[in-house]
Amino acid sequence: MDRILFGDNQFFAVNHLSDEKARAQSVRFRKNEAIIKVLDTAIELGIKTFMCTTHDRISGICDHIRKNPRQYEGFKIFPCMPYAHKYANAVTELGIIGTLKEYLPGNIFSTFAKGGIAYAKKDFIAMGELLIDAEMKMFRGIATPVIFIQNVLTDMILGLGMKEVFPAYHSYIVKKYNAEPGYITMNLPMLLDVFDEVGIKNPIVCSSINKIGFRMSGGIKLYEKTIAERQFRPVAMQVLASGALRPSEAFEYVCKQKKIESILFGASSHEHIKESMDLIKTFS
Repeated sequence: MDRILFGDNQFFAVNHLSDEKARAQSVRFRKNEAIIKVLDTAIELGIKTFMCTTHDRISGICDHIRKNPRQYEGFKIFPCMPYAHKYANAVTELGIIGTLKEYLPGNIFSTFAKGGIAYAKKDFIAMGELLIDAEMKMFRGIATPVIFIQNVLTDMILGLGMKEVFPAYHSYIVKKYNAEPGYITMNLPMLLDVFDEVGIKNPIVCSSINKIGFRMSGGIKLYEKTIAERQFRPVAMQVLASGALRPSEAFEYVCKQKKIESILFGASSHEHIKESMDLIKTFS
């Protein structure tokens, strides 16, 4: 993985501290051209990896990348799935069965006819594989060497104690997509404990890591001990604590955790992208 990963929160009005900033971002990036312009700026500054959700609008960005292969030669995307809001909105509008019809291949319903919803509950892992395939269609022809499960699903699986899902997902991503599985979580220590139980070795795990403990379940000291002592490949996200920290102090703290392999950040201007990259390089 690259040391620096570029995220997408700023494009889709995600700001955990300010609704006003989120609304302003929503207006600014209402058209794909605005997103592409910022991505191109990041690439010009040396970014090689875009870590993004499977938001419906990412499909249009992927179309643009496929149409301009020379411009994006060597550019990689790390998909993060599922995009929970997409499915939540679909369930509200279409209902559960309607949502499944919308996002899953049609042949699954020949099986549903035999067992109804009971089958869906019974074969959660098989349905998960179908959803992965549906979400990955937008990335066809684009390098996706790491594929992440979003924290909303990772932490739900943790909470439900469905440990067997993790090795099933791990194996499916490796075999079907020749990629490395990645996991996003808000409870890094607990996730690594479960991975030890189910035999997942040296996993790629993306988690909130910042100076003030923002969205770090278990606290800063436990995270620092986990990063220093456990065998895994850490990716730090939310290093700025959604704007609560100054960039210099935020990146200095994260870079002091020497075993962190990659740092994820999002920005929407040339100035802020360059500042973040320069700080990471200075403190690394």
